[in-house]
Amino acid sequence: MTEPAEITYLEAIRLALRDALAEDPRVFLLGEDIGAFGGAFGVTSGLAAEFGPERVLDTPISEEGFVGAAIGAAWMGERPVVELQFADFATCPFDVILTVAAKTHWRSGQAIPIVIRMPSGGGVRGGPFHAGSPEGLFVGQPGLKVACPATVEDAYGLTRSAIDDPDPVLVFEHKALYRRARGARPSSGHRTPLCRAAVARSGRDATIVTYGSGVAIALEAVERAGADVEVVDLRTVWPLDGETVLGSVRRTSRVLVVQEAARSTGAAGLVLSLLAREAFETLDAPPSLHAPPDTPVPFAPELEDAYLPSVDSVRSALDELLAY
Repeated sequence: MTEPAEITYLEAIRLALRDALAEDPRVFLLGEDIGAFGGAFGVTSGLAAEFGPERVLDTPISEEGFVGAAIGAAWMGERPVVELQFADFATCPFDVILTVAAKTHWRSGQAIPIVIRMPSGGGVRGGPFHAGSPEGLFVGQPGLKVACPATVEDAYGLTRSAIDDPDPVLVFEHKALYRRARGARPSSGHRTPLCRAAVARSGRDATIVTYGSGVAIALEAVERAGADVEVVDLRTVWPLDGETVLGSVRRTSRVLVVQEAARSTGAAGLVLSLLAREAFETLDAPPSLHAPPDTPVPFAPELEDAYLPSVDSVRSALDELLAY
């Protein structure tokens, strides 16, 4: 059977999991309804039938319990990949992630190669309990890596790199990109390096720094504006690739940070503080932040549309920056 040349963001993640399961017997998946049901969004559909229930495990509704079990398996040399049904539920296993997974290597030298995947973000009418972007809870926590893929290539490549990594990696998968983003089918050897940003578009007049769903929005906003603006896709929001961010801003002298997380959380504060410390004298305008207000994601469609960054709202923020 001929494999499709183009796949979705969701299919890229499933392919990454399938390839990892096929190549490494230490890899196994666990989470709520990921077996026969295929997961809340269908990411793991078909994997239980192919690899069996011992490697694609359905768990009880107990995030702290099964994340803790996965940490124990990683401690013993396995490569567990956990799925949380929604990123909003990351607060349930928060203690074991920060107290055990993130700190064990620093305490004892023991590697904890665990991956925790979680669907995040709005735009799918999930409301305040199922549409959050809580990556900021983990930004700045020593011992963790936090990835937010924006493209099909990186959805595959960051997932594979996370599974390969000897340390805990959290992967925030944007729900609205699952079936909307499409791209070329990556090869099984493809890896996107963790902790390295990418220049998604080159430009000279300003820099937009963003990640996840913000990348496609920023690219379209720049295209509609007809501006010569660089777009930096962070890809990994922690640890931050400060070298790429600073290099871009030093070339353009203006910067707009765009994120879907509420303005006082997410990765924006990390980026802006870096620029204040290291690039202040190169700036021709104050650094600008475009992010939702500090409220939960609204449920009403009209309110959610107004709350989330859009092509029009990013273009407006960019026009204001360029006019300063």
